Amino acid sequence: MHDLIPEVSIVVPIYNEFDNLPDLVARIDAAMRAQPLSYELIAVDDGSNDGSAKRLREISETHPWVRAVCLVRNYGQSSALQAGFDRVRGRYVVTLDADLQNEPGDIPLLLERLENEPDLDMISGWRKNRQDKALSRRLPSVLANRLISKLTNVQLHDYGCALKAYRREIIDRIRLYGEMHRFIPSLARDAGARIAEVPVRHHARTHGVSKYGIDRTFRVILDLIFIVFFMRFRQRPLHAFGGFGLWLTTPGVLILMWLLVEKLMGADIGGRPLLMAGVMLMLMGMQFIAAGLIGELLTRIYYESGSGLQYYAKEHGAATVEERRKVAT
Repeated sequence: MHDLIPEVSIVVPIYNEFDNLPDLVARIDAAMRAQPLSYELIAVDDGSNDGSAKRLREISETHPWVRAVCLVRNYGQSSALQAGFDRVRGRYVVTLDADLQNEPGDIPLLLERLENEPDLDMISGWRKNRQDKALSRRLPSVLANRLISKLTNVQLHDYGCALKAYRREIIDRIRLYGEMHRFIPSLARDAGARIAEVPVRHHARTHGVSKYGIDRTFRVILDLIFIVFFMRFRQRPLHAFGGFGLWLTTPGVLILMWLLVEKLMGADIGGRPLLMAGVMLMLMGMQFIAAGLIGELLTRIYYESGSGLQYYAKEHGAATVEERRKVAT
């Protein structure tokens, strides 16, 4: 079923998946025909160099429900996903990888949960029986998932599963930069999403090669630091920088006060290492506090300029916000 305005937008980032594309499109079509919602596929080629972009354009010419988006170079998975999110039209958005390790036949299961449970905004897939190498892929993933869940307070078994379904309004509230695609559940929760997790099928790769290696572990750690800061201190940076600054400044001030007392009592403090430690602690603490104050100013400029929203809300009842403002005045 392919209406002018589809009800489901499926976003798939693609990078060097030439051999998988025909089967991917066929399996998505077969899965979506088995459920009642109309759909579109937004396939985003992320600067492939194996002919994937050309094959994708050919497929879109014979499949009107497929929209090919070809980026001019390789920007990374987050940018490819955002390019797809910028073009979605459906009230539901589904993502999955193009390597066919995700099972397109599970898409209706996720959509059914969203249709039947209005209190849920996002369904995240859980590759319960993951078909990957134990040491190089599964073990680091398990450890990373536990760490991310603990620090972000979004309890999921599998952050790395690309098969996810969202309500459109959640996608409209988030933006992906860098390599933030790994933390979409955390960003969605920050945007007010209520999240559930369901087991989905997972297959071993049959064509192409994996784009991920053990080196991504270090990038995940750095991105996790940013996500934790973003979720906890985005609207109050002074509490982060200023709090750490106070921890440094307080002992520094106490040390200098103690040395001042000793100086007044006639002691020679000029060559004591403690004097240097006190000065350094106080100066470092003041710098962190100053950074927090600058962050507070930038935060207020950002929100007051209308670039971002401080909160999201759902309206209930007949009266709109504008109508209530008129009544209040």
